[in-house]
Amino acid sequence: MPEAGHGVTAYIGLGANLGDAHAALADALRRLAELPQTRLVVSSSVYRSAPIDSSGPDYLNAVAELATQLPAHDLLAHLQTIELAHGRERPYRNAPRTLDLDLLLYGSDLIATPELTVPHPRLHARAFVLQPLAEIAPGLLLAGRGRIEDCLRLVAGQRIDRLGA
Repeated sequence: MPEAGHGVTAYIGLGANLGDAHAALADALRRLAELPQTRLVVSSSVYRSAPIDSSGPDYLNAVAELATQLPAHDLLAHLQTIELAHGRERPYRNAPRTLDLDLLLYGSDLIATPELTVPHPRLHARAFVLQPLAEIAPGLLLAGRGRIEDCLRLVAGQRIDRLGA
């Protein structure tokens, strides 16, 4: 639990490939900035990527850095509320989605509960997360995985295109 007056740095992965994905990401960033006891520090550019282990249209992705005093599970609950406001459904694993918000990192915490695993278990294997994360946090060390730049080299074959801010 963060000390009073001090925030934990949390990184949130944003993605959408159904409906107006640009609008969904923009609204999600606005809502993240409005969370209690939380400040939106920075967000990455928007990237386009092909679905992985799924089908459907290309995804738009970004990563946001938050400074938050919310406990990790409370932050997750807020992320899920934002997803639901965008009509998020979970019919099957990796289904196309109107909005996906993943808690990627929560400070240096290692969390393994039925509801939440941090660091995100597939963070190191997804260019659509690593590239925007490296944009806003170059040199970041990923627990048990090493430097983010090294992880990026391992996913160099995954198509990802930077669209801009």
